[in-house]
Amino acid sequence: MKTTNNTVLITGGSAGIGFEIAKLFVSGGNKVIITGRNKERLEQASKQLDNVVAIPFDVTDAHQVEQLVKRLNDEFPELNVVVNNAGKAALHNLSESTNNFEIASEEILTNYLSVIRLNEQLLPLLKRQKEAAIVNVSSVVAFAPSAIMSTYAASKSALHSYTQSLRLALSRDTSVKVFELMPPLVNTDFSKEIGGENGISPELVAEDLLNAFKNEQYEIHVGATAQISALSRKSPQEALMAMNQSFLNK
Repeated sequence: MKTTNNTVLITGGSAGIGFEIAKLFVSGGNKVIITGRNKERLEQASKQLDNVVAIPFDVTDAHQVEQLVKRLNDEFPELNVVVNNAGKAALHNLSESTNNFEIASEEILTNYLSVIRLNEQLLPLLKRQKEAAIVNVSSVVAFAPSAIMSTYAASKSALHSYTQSLRLALSRDTSVKVFELMPPLVNTDFSKEIGGENGISPELVAEDLLNAFKNEQYEIHVGATAQISALSRKSPQEALMAMNQSFLNK
């Protein structure tokens, strides 16, 4: 998959991993479109990047999805890369929280169902390109869930399964490649509540994605994700314990 002269859509591109991916694509000579729900933060991000179009957008809003898809078809008919990075997560304990259903509903909609809807509506455009790619950003918790982010982990497990099926389906008769970016704990505002300062930098995650494009590595185990993935194949129980060591020691 080429890393230059692409037109790239990045949802959740105003901060964290999405912003670093946008920065790398821009520096590589690509046209980049970033979206985000926070208009002010989106505008601040776009000022730090060249050759970027910033579009306020909520992936969970069906009407906004229709509007975005129409605009992309009209203004960016060469769009060939979609990075589904927008996400939602909440810390909660299943044995104590009284709003597990509400939290899970928001996470499943944002992290899973909205990805399916946007991909489905953009696929006709992507299929018209000579070379195209979809990148779904999941997580290490797709391999071993976290007790303090259990429903978030479930949404990312669903995304992992869907991504594998989508890759297989599109490999038969299209040029659309499907990548899955699977970071561990990353030092971003998004992960501040769960000790994100102990995580890897978002720049490293973005660099791994670009390297995966060059090498056509479709499932990208960033940092400690590689170890958890290997452990989950050997012993799912050991992987679960490793992922939740700090929770169990409290």
